[in-house]
Amino acid sequence: MKKKDVEYFKDLLTIRLAELLSQAGNTVSGMTVPKENFPDPTDRATLESDRNFMLRIRDREAKLIKKIKKALERIENNTFGVCESCGEDISIKRLKARAVTTQCIDCKTKEEAFEKALGI
Repeated sequence: MKKKDVEYFKDLLTIRLAELLSQAGNTVSGMTVPKENFPDPTDRATLESDRNFMLRIRDREAKLIKKIKKALERIENNTFGVCESCGEDISIKRLKARAVTTQCIDCKTKEEAFEKALGI
């Protein structure tokens, strides 16, 4: 992979990481606000449902943060853009679609087909 491509992905991942970390901080501060007292149980249920939804989203974002950090480590180790399954280069097009990927499209497709066959 060309040096300019590596720099592009490093910048992209660094910016995305900063955005996610900023959002995570907002969630924590937003959830520490004193609880309101709702006389209507429906309003209370709506609040709880919204909070649970937000927590699920933040959980997914926490997992993405870990993947981004690992991708940045691979950039530093000069292994970014190399498929962990077959050792071939991952296409730039695939990396632009999913910069944290560790597999080329062929290996990922095979893995998903295998998981589907097993019912995972």
